[in-house]
Amino acid sequence: MVIVGAGFGGLEAAKALGKADNVRVTVVDRYNHHLFQPLLYQVATSVLNTADISAPIRSVLHSRNTQVLLAEAKSVDARRKVLVVEGGEIPYDSLVLATGASHSYFKHPEWADVAPGLKTLDDAVRIRERILTAFEAAEREPDPVRQREWMTFVIIGAGPTGVELAGALAYMTRHSLPKDFRRIDTRQARVILLEGLPRVLNAYPEELSEAAKRDLEKLHVEVRTGALVTDLDAEGVNIGDERIATRTVLWGAGVAASPLVRSLEVPLDRAGRVKVTPLLTAPGLDDVYVIGDVAAVEQDGKPVPGIAPAAMQMGRHVARTLRDRLANKPLRAFRYHDKGSFAVIGRGYAVGVLFDKWRMKGLPAWCVWAGVHIAYLIGFRNRLFVMLNWGYTFFTQGGRNMRLITHNVSKRMPALAASTQAPAAPPPVLPEVTVSRPAPVH
Repeated sequence: MVIVGAGFGGLEAAKALGKADNVRVTVVDRYNHHLFQPLLYQVATSVLNTADISAPIRSVLHSRNTQVLLAEAKSVDARRKVLVVEGGEIPYDSLVLATGASHSYFKHPEWADVAPGLKTLDDAVRIRERILTAFEAAEREPDPVRQREWMTFVIIGAGPTGVELAGALAYMTRHSLPKDFRRIDTRQARVILLEGLPRVLNAYPEELSEAAKRDLEKLHVEVRTGALVTDLDAEGVNIGDERIATRTVLWGAGVAASPLVRSLEVPLDRAGRVKVTPLLTAPGLDDVYVIGDVAAVEQDGKPVPGIAPAAMQMGRHVARTLRDRLANKPLRAFRYHDKGSFAVIGRGYAVGVLFDKWRMKGLPAWCVWAGVHIAYLIGFRNRLFVMLNWGYTFFTQGGRNMRLITHNVSKRMPALAASTQAPAAPPPVLPEVTVSRPAPVH
């Protein structure tokens, strides 16, 4: 069994097969770590460190029948049953594709450099540095108009990622940063959340969407729904004829499946996901399983959401299916069990649905959200450090140790404002010279 991708689905499949004596497992990933993506936005907003939400894959998969390879998968040759990777090929008996999703810029790839999305640790660090650099630039900026542009942040897309990022950024500007600067008041920063659909968190019940919007507005986030972005560049965003001047645009809108699945040459949906069979196999390829964000799964006429619990259930199902195949047992169709979904807006604010029955909001929802995320983190150290950081931030409005810019950005800084420059040195004071006069002659 070759598993491509060590996200939630791939890792769960590998762990479930780790105890099988008659299976050899090879896990292939281009990174050497598993990433807890739901908390990436907290790295981007200086609440958590990168190490708090990641764990080395080898430290998680200890089974003797499991091998981990650091490699980037390029394509699948289903006829020859080989996975083509950078620098070679890996043969397989069964293959699991769990390569996740990437950003989709709706046929505008040039937007990617201007509006980074949030999928990897590099993305989170990049966004964190953009946010912090914007405030550093505003502190130096002599022109008040351009200073305002530096202190305007536009987030495109009001799904869970956009909502959580907007809430955390607004909290950061009003509580964590004000004491750090002298020429600017970070509380005057604008955080604008743009959504093309009629409401935020469109997949949630309407009452929870409205509650989320109210909570965002309490944090002074400007929420604009029905706002379709027509263009953007390094100095602003266009919504039809309207122009929002900003130097920082963040992307939380569309996603697309990893391009690796295209090499299977099977039917895909509009997002590039494989329309899998009830066994989670690619159509016509019984030995190729597709799970997580690259799989289009429908249940009772509704799509299974692209969230971590769904991917984990798919991973466990694939492992069970493989064991049943080897034991010549009847195979069972995949069935998703909805345990709920939550979105956090800020400290003590969240909305969510638990077990597809109970709708929650406010502090109770936030407590459930926090407990679930702690439980799903891998490793005692990560759980402990995240709890400590949350406690510190909750009670002290902290996060100072994580507000780091690790690259030299001085070349992108504006000229210094006059009030920030050192005063001109006064002219040197010369010592008084005493001129001696000859004594008068009498």
